[in-house]
Amino acid sequence: MDRSGTDWQQAMLPCHTAIMQGPDWDDLRYLLALARRGSFAGAARDLRLDATTVSRRLRALEHALSVRLFIRGADGALAPTAAGTLAIRRAEAIEAEIGGLRAAVEGVDTPVQGSVRVTTVPILANRILIPALPDLIGKYPTLRIEIAADFRDYNLVRREADIAVRFARPDARLGSRILARRIAVLDYSPYCAAEMRGQGTAIPWLGYDDNFKDLPQAEWLRHAKGRKSALCLNDAESFIHAAVTGLGRILLPRRIGDAEPRLKRLRADELPPLPTREVWLLTHRDLRPLPRIRAVVDWLGAIFR
Repeated sequence: MDRSGTDWQQAMLPCHTAIMQGPDWDDLRYLLALARRGSFAGAARDLRLDATTVSRRLRALEHALSVRLFIRGADGALAPTAAGTLAIRRAEAIEAEIGGLRAAVEGVDTPVQGSVRVTTVPILANRILIPALPDLIGKYPTLRIEIAADFRDYNLVRREADIAVRFARPDARLGSRILARRIAVLDYSPYCAAEMRGQGTAIPWLGYDDNFKDLPQAEWLRHAKGRKSALCLNDAESFIHAAVTGLGRILLPRRIGDAEPRLKRLRADELPPLPTREVWLLTHRDLRPLPRIRAVVDWLGAIFR
C-alpha cells in the first residue's frame, strides 16, 4: 500500500476506536438526529428533549472523539465535517444492528402479532392494499398494520418501514441487507369516464407534470397520438378523478382501472405497445424470519398475483 493509503488508515483509527470504546449508543442517537434534521431544534423535537441538551451532548461527543463533527453553514444549518460524515456512517451501521437485534428478540417464536409498517406509493396503497386488508386483519386480529402511502423511498435499513412495495427494480446499491423480489407486472391500458366511452380518440390525453416525466407511462403519453389536454398532474388518484369528471383519457394499471366502476377501458388496437410496471417487495434480511413479517409478505404476494 502506498504511503497516502497508510496515512489515511492511521488518521481514521483514532476516530473509529473512540466510537467503539468511548461514546455509547445514547451518544450516537444525538449524532444521527442532528445529521437528519440539520439543527438543534429539529433534533430536539425528534428526541423529545430541549435544544440546549442536544447542543451539550454534541459538545461532549466531540470532546470524547477529539474532533469537530458539525459546522454551521451560511444558511445556518448544521453540516457534518469530514470526521462527522465518517462518524454518521458508523453510527448508522450500529443503529441498523441494534434494530435488527431488537426485532429478532421481540418476535421469532411468537404468534402473528405486533406492528408492521408497510410503505408504498399512494395508488397501490389506496387501490390494492387497503381494499384487501379486511382478510389480513380478520385472519390475524392481534396484528397492527401501518401503511405509509408516500412517493418517498423509506429507508429499510434505518427501520423507517418494515416492508416496502415499490414500482421498478430496486437499485443494486441497496446491498445484501435488503431482500427484494418481484411480485407482479402491471399492464397499463387507456381509460376514460364511463359515459364518454363512445367519444374515443376525441378525448384528450391527460399528462404528467415535469417532475414525473421519467415514468414509463409519462414517456408513453408524451409520444401518444391524439390531442393533449392542457391539464398536467402528478398523482394517479388525481388522474382518476380528472378522468371521471370528463377531463381526458388516462393510463392506468388494468388491475386498478378495471376495478373502478366510473371508468371504462378503451380499445388500444391502434396504439403503440402500452407500458408495464414491475412491482417489487423489499424487506430487511433481519426482519424476514419474524412471524408478523412473514404473514404480511405472504399476504402481499397473494394480493398481487
